[in-house]
Amino acid sequence: MATAAPLRLAQPDERHPDRLKIHAALPDETKMIAPSIGVTTRSARHVAREITRRLYPLHAEAAQQAAELTARQQAEENSRRAVTDAVAGALPGARIEEQYRRTRIMWQHDTRPPGEHGPVQVDSVTVLVGPSGEGVQAEASGRPSSMISMLAAFAQASGE
Repeated sequence: MATAAPLRLAQPDERHPDRLKIHAALPDETKMIAPSIGVTTRSARHVAREITRRLYPLHAEAAQQAAELTARQQAEENSRRAVTDAVAGALPGARIEEQYRRTRIMWQHDTRPPGEHGPVQVDSVTVLVGPSGEGVQAEASGRPSSMISMLAAFAQASGE
């Protein structure tokens, strides 16, 4: 037998007081719209029967879909977090910025020796980690010597 869900009843049209709109609440209605049915108020027994017969099966299906969606999103977030942690670990001091289903990692290094004045020379890397962590996009800029050694390290690591 279906588990009873919290119900919200509304009379959507004052001109038809014998009609009710009944919603079965979901734990997080930002992800899915709560199922609903319209019923006549012939009797309490009729309303209860319609809720049991029509609304509870819709609610069970929506709750199952919501649980599956939540599980997929959590797995996606966990995968993205693992990649983010690995990238940030390779770039000490990097800033991490969470975006919708993506993570941006920004790292900058001032290459001037401490106390030296003059134009700022910054090496920087920006990495965008995709939704499930299965892909990353990287952009690097800076002095040629830094970029060449970074690219050489990347080529060596990818050849292993």
